[in-house]
Amino acid sequence: MNYHYITIEGNIGAGKTTLAHLLAKHYNARLVLEEFADNPFLPKFYENPGQFAFPLELFFMAERYKQLKELIHTKDLFHSVTISDYLFTKCLLFAKVNLPEEEFRLYQRLFEIIHQQMIQPEILIYLHAPVHKLQQNIRKRNRPYEQQIPDDYLFSIQETYTHYIKQHHIKTLFVDASNADFLGNEKHLKAILDALEKEYDEGQHFIALP
Repeated sequence: MNYHYITIEGNIGAGKTTLAHLLAKHYNARLVLEEFADNPFLPKFYENPGQFAFPLELFFMAERYKQLKELIHTKDLFHSVTISDYLFTKCLLFAKVNLPEEEFRLYQRLFEIIHQQMIQPEILIYLHAPVHKLQQNIRKRNRPYEQQIPDDYLFSIQETYTHYIKQHHIKTLFVDASNADFLGNEKHLKAILDALEKEYDEGQHFIALP
């Protein structure tokens, strides 16, 4: 394994956490999962986005910072690989979609102060799935507050992610997850494992699942 810090990203329902669990098991890696369920503003946000977007995003940023800061300063003697199911920059991407312009500018200033202290993953796995596939996965996992997420919202998040990935310099495996089934199809997981055995230049590298 050439990579010691791997991050998986993608839209809501793309399969990030499932793949993170499988990779962590395969590599006996330390697993860092987003603690989204601890955010008390999340159900309220889906009911009233205008009122609760700013506290939602502030809470997420604070929790992600706390979690990743501990990761940076705590050397795990029993694991040589760390796998996370989110990128700290996710804070800014979701805020850009969810916040009005003035609030976003304030949020961005706070983000930039904190972001300087973060370390970037050595490689990013981005799972890209069409909105109808995301909705299928969202219905399947059946979190009550997610069941009314509109297609337009998922599309906006998707567009924001893909624009960011075109601009940044992290080595990125861009995975077509349209028909991904990492739990049920061993070939899909093996395609990711095989891809992680290779060295890459900065930028995007497209991975097709069999």
